[in-house]
Amino acid sequence: MASLSIQEPFDLIRLSLSERVFVKLRGDRQLSGILHAYDGHMNLILSDVEETIMLVDGMDDAEPGQQVVNIAKRKMDMLFVRGDGVILVSPPSRA
Repeated sequence: MASLSIQEPFDLIRLSLSERVFVKLRGDRQLSGILHAYDGHMNLILSDVEETIMLVDGMDDAEPGQQVVNIAKRKMDMLFVRGDGVILVSPPSRA
């Protein structure tokens, strides 16, 4: 049972290997994919990845404070994510 103990944040990431995780990146980007590897810099290798990018358009003719948010999605078989862009990694929910 000692292998399932969570002492520090990286333990939670270790327990999420081979599972689908949610990753929030700088620049209004989000990823959902299966975690295969990580390191101390939070570089990640993910497979079966879906990337969601939120594009905020402050249209010139719109009223002040009005913005349009467009969402672009794409899928990738495998992805290497540099750790300096990672804001958050959320492990799968465990009931």
